[in-house]
Amino acid sequence: MKASVSSGNSNSSSSSSVGVGASAGAAYGGGDYPRYLADMVRRLEEVNNQLTDRVQKLEREERYREELRNRYEREIKKLRAEIEKLRTPPLVVGTVVDVIDDKRVVVRSSAGPKFVVNYSQSIDPKEAAPGTQVGLSQQSLAVVSVLPSAKDPSVYGMELIESPEVDYNMIGGLNEQIEEIKEVAELPLTAPEQFERIGVEPPKGVLLTGLPGTGKTLLAKAVANRTSATFIRVVGSELVQKYIGEGARLVRELFALAKEKAPTILFIDELDAVAARRVEDGTTGEREVQRTMMQLLAEIDGFNPRGDVRIIAATNRPDILDPALLRPGRFDRIIEIPVPDREAREKIFRIHTSKMKLGKDVELDTLAALTENATGADIKAISTEAGMFAVKRNKKSIEMEEFEQAITKIIGDEQKHHLYPKETGAMFA
Repeated sequence: MKASVSSGNSNSSSSSSVGVGASAGAAYGGGDYPRYLADMVRRLEEVNNQLTDRVQKLEREERYREELRNRYEREIKKLRAEIEKLRTPPLVVGTVVDVIDDKRVVVRSSAGPKFVVNYSQSIDPKEAAPGTQVGLSQQSLAVVSVLPSAKDPSVYGMELIESPEVDYNMIGGLNEQIEEIKEVAELPLTAPEQFERIGVEPPKGVLLTGLPGTGKTLLAKAVANRTSATFIRVVGSELVQKYIGEGARLVRELFALAKEKAPTILFIDELDAVAARRVEDGTTGEREVQRTMMQLLAEIDGFNPRGDVRIIAATNRPDILDPALLRPGRFDRIIEIPVPDREAREKIFRIHTSKMKLGKDVELDTLAALTENATGADIKAISTEAGMFAVKRNKKSIEMEEFEQAITKIIGDEQKHHLYPKETGAMFA
């Protein structure tokens, strides 16, 4: 009985599937069942591809969110570390006075008193030498860091980075002076073995003297252009400071920079601003200038050797310089830059008019004869002023007429009378 029932069920299921197949086959052209299956497989593959693309998109979004989360976590850690750094109490600046042993040192705080303190094991004992600036903890005053030596940025600004576009062939009438400054500034740096072979120590200092406009600074520019050594330029007035000891400190750091950058040429312009003859007038300002000058004397030729440093100084008032500065050993050679003679003035005119369009009537020897007692700066001003006259008149070249008017304007009697008025006597009896 059961067998007949089961047989009936199987017959019914097979008949239903046959019916479905028949209906599908009827739908696909009267019994094309394989085509129906192929179409179903294609649809399922399309759905599968869509789902795969969606899964890949979700995975990419998940990776992006993970990277974004990691980046935000790193940024949060960085900000927290910065906050902790800002919350850290400041350190007290101190100076190491003496090293007792491997664990203790004597320091002087910025307030003044001295303390015996420990220092961190992360600090190399060789770095904590006497005179070194260190950072002290506010609570225990223990040395927790070694600070770099304080350096004045204004001193480092005196180092000449770009060489001036001035050469010796642009200086007229100073052949003898050029040779002397070459011997002092260039030869010891380019051929030191010659001095060692003879056993002679080369001069380390040269002083350029002369009237304003004769070419002292121009010579220093040419030296800076020709030499490969470090060139440091300072004006004497920059060494005069307001507070006590600041000028001496500036001079000390200036020579320390020169030794650090050796071989070095140190050019001090307008030396009389800081090295005038010492007098006792009782003013605080004058005493501070004298302290600065004494520090300068000690650095030029004091107890400590200054190394391979050559000094070039310039002044137009050598009569007011302190005698201690002029002795041999400080400035071994004094070079006087004279007012150019007629031949030298002609050479200077030729240099300054080499790029100008001159008329046929311009004679440089005549111009040199008309400019007696003129300096190189005067001749340059005359050449420039003559060119300005020609430009104003819309000429194609500079004629002799423009030069004559420029001479009258620059060094004429009216200009001389305006600059150097005659003494008219006392106003009050």
